[in-house]
Amino acid sequence: MTMRILILGGYGVFGGRLAELLADRPDLELLICGRDLARAEAFCTRYQGEARAFPGALNRRDIADALQRFTPGLVVDASGPFQDYGTDRYHVVDACIAAGVDYLDFADGADFVFGIDRFDAAAKAAGIFVLSGVSSFPALTGAVLREMARTMDIRSVEGGIAPSPFAGIGLNVMRAVVGYAGAPVKLRRGGKDSYGVGLAESMRFTVAVPGRLPLRNIHFSLVDVPDLQLLPRAYPAMNDIWMGAGPVPEILHRILNLLAQVRWRLDLPSFEPFSRLFYAVLNRMRFGEHRGGMFVRARGVAEGRTVERSWHLLAEGDDGPYIPSMAAEAIIRKSLAGHRPPAGARSSVDALTLADYDALFDGRSIHTGFRSEEPDAPLYRLILGSAFDTLPPRLKELHGGKAARRWQGHAEVRRGTSLLARIAAATMRFPKAAQRAPLTVAFDPEGGGERWTRDFAGKRFSSHQSRGAGRNEYLLVERFGVLSFAMALVVERDRLHLIPRRWSAFGLPMPRWLMPYGASFETEAGGRFHFDVEITTPLTGLIVAYRGSLEPA
Repeated sequence: MTMRILILGGYGVFGGRLAELLADRPDLELLICGRDLARAEAFCTRYQGEARAFPGALNRRDIADALQRFTPGLVVDASGPFQDYGTDRYHVVDACIAAGVDYLDFADGADFVFGIDRFDAAAKAAGIFVLSGVSSFPALTGAVLREMARTMDIRSVEGGIAPSPFAGIGLNVMRAVVGYAGAPVKLRRGGKDSYGVGLAESMRFTVAVPGRLPLRNIHFSLVDVPDLQLLPRAYPAMNDIWMGAGPVPEILHRILNLLAQVRWRLDLPSFEPFSRLFYAVLNRMRFGEHRGGMFVRARGVAEGRTVERSWHLLAEGDDGPYIPSMAAEAIIRKSLAGHRPPAGARSSVDALTLADYDALFDGRSIHTGFRSEEPDAPLYRLILGSAFDTLPPRLKELHGGKAARRWQGHAEVRRGTSLLARIAAATMRFPKAAQRAPLTVAFDPEGGGERWTRDFAGKRFSSHQSRGAGRNEYLLVERFGVLSFAMALVVERDRLHLIPRRWSAFGLPMPRWLMPYGASFETEAGGRFHFDVEITTPLTGLIVAYRGSLEPA
């Protein structure tokens, strides 16, 4: 049987992406509705897929008539901003209950989602489900925390979402964000119901899925999302919660921070009238990596000791912007498969599991993973997390201990021929060119990390490796004298790649366009540890490259 879905705001950012996610379903009819019929018609004209899409002009206040006229089986409210729905904010919900039509929405307004429970009895009597906040917050965050709660009693939670600069942001989302910038935001703090200041409170975090290239360290600011009120109710032992967003470029983000602080301190009116200006600027200043991410970090108690665990999501390219619409997609697909949500009205905080999301992420450039703090673990395990266990045996053997050790073998060395390359190689004490030089590498614990001393046929040079902190979080920092290089450890098949991300001299950040680069990796072949290192700079060209194999001395 065909299921008919009426999507309010169906040609908008979230509604349109939901329609695209469901394009493979020939058993769906999608009513793409909104106040602008021309936009609805344009969307349906370019829509491609087996699901059939039909345009419609519909104002929210006329929803009752539309339900009688179109007889949908489900209404999806993807319009918003839900913070501006006024005193009759649940008008669409009332109409759906009266008509006996299932309902879900993308609401990001905390008060709106928190108050949906009042319709529970009426929805059950009508035999329908009413789900609110069916998006990344709180559907995905709720699924993550339920998984974490299996192994710990959660006491505090921090989380954030960092969209790609190329993802685009809808006008209604911008209206909501600008509207609460500098306004009180309800949350739990210090074990009590309290307030934060929207977009005026910030933190930094690095989204780093184990074994994947992490995002750059991102500036997150407090946002008003349903989780702030819903999650403390779901976890009564939770004393603190904070949720943020990390839009880029950071310069525009920090301007919003400044405006939020000014509004809060001077008790100014809302900046919502300027939403179109922010919307236009943010959607035109698109530069940087086309990657986005999300994180949830929880602290709590397990077996009588304090523990910390974090969940990371990384989305590459155009796949990331679809994640907020995937919760609704999952519920619709499960309903079509005969697993309809129980009748009643509630938030989406426990509507889905991580397994539901895994099925949707499969085949896309979306990767997730958990990290647990293990302060006594070896250096590379600290940085790689669970990805360390996927390394070839020889790599795990070399990097798996903290005690002093020596490995030996042979290496081929190439040197750059330019004058600057020769000067740089001599300064760093790099080995001379050789076809097959005997090599010994000593690994010695030092200063919370390891001192690597390489001896190429009597030519020695050393470096110190340690775990990065601050903006180098989840990176390996290798120091050669006054120069330090922060590198990502990326696992691809049977190789461990070392990818430069940041560098500094005398502790001062250096320009990225001058940063040394080169294809450097470790692997296993013939039961031996193999390495391939290349150091090149834009100014000098190749400085040195060496490759070879090692085994325990």
